[in-house]
Amino acid sequence: MARIATLTLNPTIDGSSDAATVQPTHKIRTVNERFDPGGGGINVARVLARLGADVEAVYLAGGVTGPVLGGLLDRAGLPHRVVPIAGDTRISLAVHEVQSGKEYRFVPQGPLVSEAEAAACLALVEQLDCQWLVLSGSLPRGLPDDFYARIVATARARGMASVLDTSGAALKATLAAGGLRLVKPSLGEMEAFAGRKLDSEAEIVAVAREIVRSGGAESVAVSMGHRGAILVEAAGSLALPAIPAEARSAVGAGDSFVAGMTHALAAGWDSHRAFRLGIAAGTAAVLTPGTDLCHRADIARMAAMLGIDALL
Repeated sequence: MARIATLTLNPTIDGSSDAATVQPTHKIRTVNERFDPGGGGINVARVLARLGADVEAVYLAGGVTGPVLGGLLDRAGLPHRVVPIAGDTRISLAVHEVQSGKEYRFVPQGPLVSEAEAAACLALVEQLDCQWLVLSGSLPRGLPDDFYARIVATARARGMASVLDTSGAALKATLAAGGLRLVKPSLGEMEAFAGRKLDSEAEIVAVAREIVRSGGAESVAVSMGHRGAILVEAAGSLALPAIPAEARSAVGAGDSFVAGMTHALAAGWDSHRAFRLGIAAGTAAVLTPGTDLCHRADIARMAAMLGIDALL
């Protein structure tokens, strides 16, 4: 089995709870509180572990809240390695308003990372023993836009396949440097990358095809929520509709998609079948409340609806 590492540069302690109503000024009493280790790559690692992958979560954390994140990872039974930083690891909160069914998500910007801490992170990547490296989540303050690109270059030199899920300037810089096996932008992130609205499937495919042609990534998987997803590669494109599902939480849907598709690619599945597993995992994530992400049984059920008979 191929070994997968995930890297989370700006992780979170993810809190979630339910409230009857959300309103200003008044104290809002909550129930069903839970705390999970979070942030892009950590979420990906949690789902990979549920799928049975050989995975390790690598992350930056520190301050008074860093040990709490480590404790949550220990409780989840997820192998992990930390790059210590001075700043406090952020705490995010998702509140589900029972009366309306709406979800409110509060996400701090996170700590400032120093040059020395960034160098320690790069040094750790050079020591990783894995075949696949997933780079997922936002860049924390203090890191340059091309930081992911530097990591991809290091990974390529060591024979690792790199997967990217980020946005904004970090996405542009990494795609410009090239060498990714897979990139998974949302439609909004794709539009920000293109600098314009992409109203049709043809427009989305055209932008993704240019990413592939320029060497940015071998595969571009664009997730579009209720509109489904599109996979673009040199050999062509594949558009699939969304699986009908009653959403309970949007937290971690994109991360679950990345986990499902990466797990399948690392196991040697062809990209179209892997793309279907990604959609299944992303859909399964919205079925669970708060920060619980997706579960194997739900992924299997969603995958069957896309013609995949069994999981790995």
